[in-house]
Amino acid sequence: MIRHRMVVVLLEDVLPLDYAIPVHVFGREASEAYDLVTVSVGGGAVPVAGGTTVVPDGGLELLRRADTIVVPGYADAVERALPGTLTRALTAAHRRGVRMVSLCSGAFALARAGVLDGLTVTTHWSLCAELAERFPAVTVDQSVLVAGTESVLTSGGVTAGVDLCLHLLNADLGAAAARHVARRIVMTPRPANGQQQFVEKAVVPPGDDVIARAQQWMLVSLEQNLSVKEVAARFAMSERTFHRRFREKIGVPPLTWLRDQRIARVKELLESSELSIEDIARRAGFGTATNLRVQFRGVTGVSPREHRKSFTFGDA
Repeated sequence: MIRHRMVVVLLEDVLPLDYAIPVHVFGREASEAYDLVTVSVGGGAVPVAGGTTVVPDGGLELLRRADTIVVPGYADAVERALPGTLTRALTAAHRRGVRMVSLCSGAFALARAGVLDGLTVTTHWSLCAELAERFPAVTVDQSVLVAGTESVLTSGGVTAGVDLCLHLLNADLGAAAARHVARRIVMTPRPANGQQQFVEKAVVPPGDDVIARAQQWMLVSLEQNLSVKEVAARFAMSERTFHRRFREKIGVPPLTWLRDQRIARVKELLESSELSIEDIARRAGFGTATNLRVQFRGVTGVSPREHRKSFTFGDA
C-alpha cells in the first residue's frame, strides 16, 4: 500500500479539538495508511487556544511532500493576517493538486490563499457571514457540515471535523474502513451533506426601520397564520413593495425568513422543553405536527425527534 502523506498546519492559537481530530483519526486510528506530520510557520512551538503549547514535527518545507494538507481552526481567524510564507505555500500546494482541507475557522486561511475562490464552502456557523463578506469570490453555505469538492473540502464547527475526517477515510480507503474508525471513536457516521450545523437563532436588531419593525412583530406573532399581505398592510405598504423592500434588506423573501424563524423556534423548544410535537407545531406557527415534520426535515435534514435526541444528555 502507498501511504498517504498528510500534513496538519498548526497556526498560532490553534483550536485544541480541531488539530486533535485529524491527528487522532489519521495518525492513530488509520496509521497503517497515513503518514501524518504537523507543521508550523518556522517549525517552532505553537500556542494553543485556551492554554499550553504544541511542538510540531517541522516547518512549512514539509508541505512540499504532502498529498493532503489540513488547516485546523484558529482563534481570531476573521481579523488575523497570515504570514506571506504560509499563504504562498498553501497557494503553491493547491496549484500542484494537493488535496486541501480546512476544519472550522481554518477556512479563512485557505480563503486568504485563494484556494476557495469559485467554490461553495462552509465554516463554523458563527463565522459564515464574515467569510462571505470578506471573500466575495467564495460562496458560503451555513447549512451543511461539510462542503467543497473532491480536492478542496471544508467543515463546520468543531465536531463537524470528525464528519469530514470520516468522509476522507471513506474516499481514500472505502466505507468499511470509515465505519471501522467510526466505531472505534464511538461516532455515528453521517452523510457529509445530510445534516445541518446546529445554528443559534439570530436576533433581529432593534431599530426604527420599517422592515426591522416588521421583523420584530413577525417574531412575536409566530403562532399566527401570517401572510405577506397581512404584514404589509400592518406597516402601511403594498404587498409588492413590502416583498421587494424586505428582500433588498434581508436577502430572502419574507416567507422564507419567517419559515426560518419558525424552525429556530422549534429547535429552541425541542432543546429546552418536553412539549409534544403537536404543541410545538402550534406554538411555532406550523399548525400541525405533520406540517412541522415535513418543514423541519426539509430545512435541517433531520426529524424533530432526531434533533431533540441530539440535545438530550443522559445521567451517565
